[in-house]
Amino acid sequence: MNSSPYLKTTNKFFPRILLILSGCLLAILLVVLGSLYLPDGIDWHYTYRPAALAFLSGKSPYSVDIFFSAPWSLLPLIPLAVLPENIGRAILFLLGLGLFTFTARRLGATPLSCVAFLLSPPVLHCLLNSNIEWMPLLGFVLPPQIGLFFLSIKPQIGIGVGIFWLVEAWRNGGFKEVVRVFWPISLALLVSWIVFGFWPLRFFDTLSLTRTYNASLWPISIPVGLTLLASSVRKRNIRYAMAASPCLSPYVLLHAWVGALAAIISLPIETIVAVFGLWILVLLRAIGGS
Repeated sequence: MNSSPYLKTTNKFFPRILLILSGCLLAILLVVLGSLYLPDGIDWHYTYRPAALAFLSGKSPYSVDIFFSAPWSLLPLIPLAVLPENIGRAILFLLGLGLFTFTARRLGATPLSCVAFLLSPPVLHCLLNSNIEWMPLLGFVLPPQIGLFFLSIKPQIGIGVGIFWLVEAWRNGGFKEVVRVFWPISLALLVSWIVFGFWPLRFFDTLSLTRTYNASLWPISIPVGLTLLASSVRKRNIRYAMAASPCLSPYVLLHAWVGALAAIISLPIETIVAVFGLWILVLLRAIGGS
């Protein structure tokens, strides 16, 4: 005797509902545990949460002394900023972890290289300090018109890819294609400068405020960065541009090297070796500083 269409639909419907409910309960549990046991996120406490609350109240986010990013970086953070600080910080941790994983997989990471990437010092440094390196990293796998908004949040991660996309747009359609790809971010930047002043100048403040923590190899890394960028343009391979960006910036904290690490994430052995080397570096710096 054949079962009715209603029973067939019910048999498919309830497992899905159960899966969704289980996922929601797990997320709530992780947020609760994160709010209780995660260390204080210094960047969430001193930078992004105050800037997001200032933005929400109609003030300039740059009234927060150590906020240097593009103003649109705060838009996804506002719903978290209005929550109790520890709850918002826990959600930010899970959001960053999820988007790091998503981006890694979109860039061709195997399960092994993805795990190594997530356990790397730059990723853990970002997550534990509540920074937002996952935003520009996400821009690498988005269409250029959208991705440029994400890359502009952290130029030390995204500038090489921005140049790569500029050259690619010119190759694909000349001036008209460059305008089509770059007019949204150009307009957004112009409006933000009118409203908030020329905030990119604040990047220079980072050199004095974070000199102790700066992990940039600039200026000795300039030849490496330019070579990688030239290879990216010549071979039409975005991954070289991803690796070039931190080499061309005088301001690069440890977690900003995630872009360079992501450039090799489709190669499991190379990723594991790179992560191993990064942990050696962290260990040597810890010994040297003790």
